This record gives sequence, structure tokens and C-alpha cells, in this order.
Amino acid sequence: MKTGSATLPLHGGKVPRWLFSKMKELSRALMEAMLIEYSPEEILKHLSDPFWFQSLGCVLGFDWHSSGVTTTTMGALKEAFKDLNAGIYVCGGKGKASLATPEEIRNIGYRTGIEVEPLIYTSRITAKVDNTAVQDGYSIYHHTIVFTTSGDWCVIQQGMNEENGMARRYHWVSKEALDFVNEPHKGIISDGFTKPLNMVSKESEESREVSTEIASLYPEKTIGELKKIRELVLPERHLILLSDINIRRLIKPLELAFDRQPENFENLLGIRGVGPATIRALALIGELLYGKHPSFKDPARYSFAHGGKDGIPYPVDRKNYQRSINFLREAVSCARIGEKERLKALQRLAAVDS
Repeated sequence: MKTGSATLPLHGGKVPRWLFSKMKELSRALMEAMLIEYSPEEILKHLSDPFWFQSLGCVLGFDWHSSGVTTTTMGALKEAFKDLNAGIYVCGGKGKASLATPEEIRNIGYRTGIEVEPLIYTSRITAKVDNTAVQDGYSIYHHTIVFTTSGDWCVIQQGMNEENGMARRYHWVSKEALDFVNEPHKGIISDGFTKPLNMVSKESEESREVSTEIASLYPEKTIGELKKIRELVLPERHLILLSDINIRRLIKPLELAFDRQPENFENLLGIRGVGPATIRALALIGELLYGKHPSFKDPARYSFAHGGKDGIPYPVDRKNYQRSINFLREAVSCARIGEKERLKALQRLAAVDS
């Protein structure tokens, strides 16, 4: 399921080299401690929780709300899991690194024997849903998938909106009978709500069905209907803008859809070349000609341990940071020989009601 998302302000700059080095150390120590208490699958569930993930970013000392929390935390975890031999793998990253995700998954598959095609499909369809089926103004620029040797996975990806200067992080986690295009959200975290075209809402079920049917029609007929619609005056509440749709550019993706004859909306969404404009156009035809309304509800809805890189709420305390790393390392070493008092102390602290 999709477990949620978080909306964060876009911040420029890079994490200081010394801080990222410490983030990698602490990430490894934290994951070692968690692996004593939790299975790899349970760790994925933790990472897929947007609140837990945000807290992890705060503990690592990067920043309490910056968009960089996502990229640096995932970068540190990617390096940490390389050294742990825990059966947990991280692929992808920011920009060009996100495009290399399929190749990274295949390379791990060659080494471990993990079945890679379902993971590659998951990586692609989750990005397509958040970039195309949920049109909230945030374009995906960071994508990572974390998976185990048993094939369980979680996806953490982030989009940016240059107009409002914000980023939004999306979390997914695997489950049985997962439906990628019908109510995949468990919860969304957002500072600023939008009114997106939300084609994965339960309310959009009929719109998804009619969009798939329209996409299977001969393209010239669909284009003809769009030209008729352009002559209509739409009510102010209508959030699909005709100015967003260039009819001439729709011909090729509609031809691709017609050739494929998609069986359902997920198949339609998975066709290369079918992007946001195509989905908006099909939803528009479905609403105005067939009365099947899509949803415009936004699917969306911090703590400190070591400070933040910008000195907010206070500068990173290097000595305290190192103490935390040392404490976790010692706790893990003791736990491996049966002495779990330090880890139990952390559990008692976690149970304190703040």
C-alpha cells in the first residue's frame, strides 16, 4: 500500500562532508540495532512510515523539515546497508541515479538470485502513479526502492514543485493483493494542500474505467471529441484546464494506447508515453461526455536529537553525535553475546509518553 507522503520546503546547498560521514556511521549503527530486534520486513514498514522516516532524518542531524532530509537520509541508508550484509538492498537516488534504478536492481539480482522483474515493475509503476495518476504539481526527481531477499519492498520517492518552492515525499510498502491504482494511500502528510486530479481515489473508479475504454477507441475519434469539448465553457469548479492539453501532442500516446488495447487503468498507466496530459484528457472526456467524475481530493494530510545542519534549532553537537554512535555500537556488540540491557534501555525510553 501507499503509506503516505510528506511535503517539505525545497532547500538548496549540500550536506557538509563531515556531517554526511557521521550520518552514514549512525545509520549503520541504528540499522544494526534494529536488525537485532526486527526482521528485515519490519524495517521496511518503519521506513515506509512518513512520520518515522522524518524522525530518523532528525536523529541523523540533517534538518527538521528540508527537502534534503529525503535524499541525504536515503543516501546514508544506501551506504549503510552495503556494509551490513542484512539481506536489505537500496537502489536509486536523485536525478540520474533514479534512472539507473532498474540496472541496479538487475545487478543485485545477478548476485543474489532475487527475482528482479516484479521489483523493476514496482519501481516504475509507483513513480508513474505519483507523477501521472496523482497530478498534484510535484514532479518526481528522487526515487529509491528498498527490498529484501524475500521480495518485500518499500518505495520512497520525492517530487518538487518549483512554483511554490516545496517538495513532497511519497512512501509505499508491499502487501498481498496490492492494487496500485485504487486507494493506495494510507495517509498523506502535507503542509500545503492542493486540489489535484486524483485518479487513484476510490471515487475515481468509474473515471478510471471509462478512461481505459476511451483509450481503446480509434485515436481520431477521441481527438474529435476533444475538439468538440474545447468549444464548451466549463464551470469554475472544473480543475482540468483545457489549456493544459495540447491536442496535437496527444495523438501519439493515444495511438500507443489503441495499439495496446489496455485491459485496465493500471495497464493504461504503464504504457510508455502515456503521461499527465493524456490522463487528464481521458478523464475530461469521461466526465463531460459520460458523467464519470474523477476525484479532486488531495490524498495528502518533527523531533530533534542532534540538531540541524543549518543550526536550527541548534547546531549539530559533534561530541553528542559521536556518543550516540558509540552507545549503539556497544549496545549491538553486547546484544550479540546475549547482554541486551542497553537495547532494553532504549526500548524503555521509547515507551515514555511525552
